Amino acid sequence: MVTVEFDRLTVKPGFKILDIGCGSGRHTCAAYQCRQVTAIGVDLDFDDLKEARSRLQLHDRLGEHGGGIWALSTADVLSLPFKDSYFDLVICSEVLEHILSHRKAIREIVRVLQPGRDLVVSVPRYWPERICWLLSPEYAGSNGGHVRIFKQKQLISDLTSAGLRMWARHFAHSLHAPFWWLKCLVGPDRTDSSAVDLYHRFLTWDMMKKPRVTGWLDKLLNPVLGKSLVMYFRKEM
Repeated sequence: MVTVEFDRLTVKPGFKILDIGCGSGRHTCAAYQCRQVTAIGVDLDFDDLKEARSRLQLHDRLGEHGGGIWALSTADVLSLPFKDSYFDLVICSEVLEHILSHRKAIREIVRVLQPGRDLVVSVPRYWPERICWLLSPEYAGSNGGHVRIFKQKQLISDLTSAGLRMWARHFAHSLHAPFWWLKCLVGPDRTDSSAVDLYHRFLTWDMMKKPRVTGWLDKLLNPVLGKSLVMYFRKEM
């Protein structure tokens, strides 16, 4: 499930791309398919990094890449092991809602980005996330430890105050919002709900088969139901 719309971005051969909090590697793999880039994924969870490695190795075996290279590393967003202005593109998808010191994380992210280059940030959208919190007091802790719900204006202010200029935004994953509401309604850690299992199978089918009708429906509903807020920024020169 790729949240970032790479078609919006200018990615040139030789670019170094950082995927912060890469998890199982969805955006690292998507970046690796760009022509002649270096795609680097970092995360604190070693098991997630192993899954990301397997996915990237599969891309290598299938030849589904742009001819560049990839690398993975354990790293903390509050102290990234890279020099200043090192990357041409940074992706930070569904990470900041997990971090207590999110403004410190933003400063560190901006530090490693070259001036004039792009940063893409996504977080859970306020009102779909708020419903999850209302339906289940256990949701925030079970879903990887969400520590806050961002309001759009405040997060944009935090990012622009760090030397960024927003040039685009959109919402994504409208079909996923009802899944999480249903999951919260029955209990986020429950594994024996046939309704949740059925919806999960539908989402998996949709991601694998990518039928036109659900793609059209997702885009149609995103402005209203989109679970993720996705924002595109450029670091000031």
